[in-house]
Amino acid sequence: MYQLTATYAHPESPDAFVEHYRTTHAPLAHELPKLTFFGWTVCETADGSRPAHFAIAVLHWDTKQDALAALASPTGEAAIADFANFAGAGVDIELGEVHVES
Repeated sequence: MYQLTATYAHPESPDAFVEHYRTTHAPLAHELPKLTFFGWTVCETADGSRPAHFAIAVLHWDTKQDALAALASPTGEAAIADFANFAGAGVDIELGEVHVES
């Protein structure tokens, strides 16, 4: 399994970020070719302090090749271009093979 993790910095307008993410960005992500899992969260901490990141998204594909092809697809290009519309505070993208320990 191959994973993309997107970590989002704290935006100026959290409500606007979440609204755009729910209505525009998440639907784009759901359409990425060969995607097997997509989930996202607005971050919290156990003690109520400000978390390091505002939001995190996790996406899975069966293979690295599937992930890279999806990101290079028209839908992937549209999703990447959409960052400019809501992630102005910054987004970090990490890719890697998932290792499951039993």
